Amino acid sequence: MTAQGQSLSSDDYCQMDFRGKLLIIDSNLGDQDVERLKFLCRDHISSRSLERSNSAVDIFDQLMTEELLSEEDTFFLAELLYTIKQNSLLRHLHYTKEQVACLLPTRRKVSLFRNLLYELSEDISSENLKGMTFLLRESIPRVQMTSLSLLSYLEKQDQIDEDNLTLLEDVCKKIAPNLMRKIEKYKREKASQVVTPPSAEETESLPQGKEELFSPSDIKISLELQEGSQQDEHAGSNGETATPVSVELLGASVETLTSKSSTKETAVYRMDRNHRGFCVVVNNHRFTSMSERPGTHKDAECLRRVFEWLGFSVHVYVDVTKVHLMQVLQKYQSHPGHADGDCFVFCVLTHGEFGAIYSSDGDLIPIREILSHFTAQQCPGLAHKPKLFFIQACQGEEIQPSVSIEADAVNPELKAPLLKDSIPVEADFLLGLATVPGYVSFRHVKEGSWYIQSLYNHLKDLVPREDILSILTAVNNDVSRQVDKRGSKKQMPQPAFTLRKKVVFPVPQEELLL
Repeated sequence: MTAQGQSLSSDDYCQMDFRGKLLIIDSNLGDQDVERLKFLCRDHISSRSLERSNSAVDIFDQLMTEELLSEEDTFFLAELLYTIKQNSLLRHLHYTKEQVACLLPTRRKVSLFRNLLYELSEDISSENLKGMTFLLRESIPRVQMTSLSLLSYLEKQDQIDEDNLTLLEDVCKKIAPNLMRKIEKYKREKASQVVTPPSAEETESLPQGKEELFSPSDIKISLELQEGSQQDEHAGSNGETATPVSVELLGASVETLTSKSSTKETAVYRMDRNHRGFCVVVNNHRFTSMSERPGTHKDAECLRRVFEWLGFSVHVYVDVTKVHLMQVLQKYQSHPGHADGDCFVFCVLTHGEFGAIYSSDGDLIPIREILSHFTAQQCPGLAHKPKLFFIQACQGEEIQPSVSIEADAVNPELKAPLLKDSIPVEADFLLGLATVPGYVSFRHVKEGSWYIQSLYNHLKDLVPREDILSILTAVNNDVSRQVDKRGSKKQMPQPAFTLRKKVVFPVPQEELLL
């Protein structure tokens, strides 16, 4: 019980567990490690705050204050531990040395220059240090210095910086020529980090106008799927084929994936900023008043794995109530990290109805409400950047039957609602629904859902050859070919988008670890 007589919430216990892990890491770090961490954090924490930090815990507190460390995102600390070769402590953050090495090229926060100075300090022997201090005696204080404090002093006195290594090169050439290889490597890496400035097109507003849209064609090819499939919702007894869905967004050019393709060459969104961006996964398995969703953890793990491989900082939230979901949305709506990111991904795995998803405590939340947090007005850091949303949930209770060729609905009077109530009226959004409005989606109790598993497989197989819309077209085709073990139930995903350019993820640095 707390001092106010209230029980600690599950979030409070999770936070205590997280801080407990930080205490364990702190207890395994010595004074030299703390000095190394302080040096590596100089670009992110003020000098005054670092001077007051006497332990690793003090540094962790500063990182959390600067929103560089949290229970959901521990990668910066993992990077720091990896850099100072404390790899055995990575397990407390649920990372391995190999995973950190794989993610570093796209998620590093320690600058190339600071990393160079740290590596040089580790390679300067005691004899080399004596020679360097002798050469620099007129410009450094007459106090005992380590190699790290020497380089740090030169930086503080503006005698060296990321664009001026002349003094450092002169010293290394005279005392430790072998260190020149690291300096030359740094110069090459820095030269390759040329950031392309935003094009004029990137800041243009979405042109007004509407396009003629076409619904997905009915692909009805039956294949066997292994046993164990189940619906995310109880379906109605009478199956009906999906009626065509047209999309209008009050003047914004919104398309489904089966719109007419243009022969005009399409521009590509930038993917060369400091980091790829955030990927949020809401994974609801247990509900207070609804059935559980076995197999969903397989989906969540696949999403985490593939989007980390693509360079995203992935945060998974399990069994999210409505209040918690609103907190998550507010957090990422105002997250300062969007400014340096390329893209944003938000995935929801849960029960649902048309145009809405269920929280773990049974509240129905409109999809539009979720997306509205990330418009340019509400989230300026994501303006002109692609925002991708993937929803694995039923969108109704009807079941799509498996037939040879059937273009007409069973009930021609039934009109599927428009998707305009789900997507914001502005550019740069993509909404991928597991199924067309009004119908159920399917999930294997062990292998995960048809839609998410297909998305996972096609991302890892087609990046970087294809853009995201081409990948989702392949997902549509794949899912449409799947049927349950009796051959009577099918599913067709429904993407809609207001993207102005192609979304092409760069070549991942490493192979995806399966």
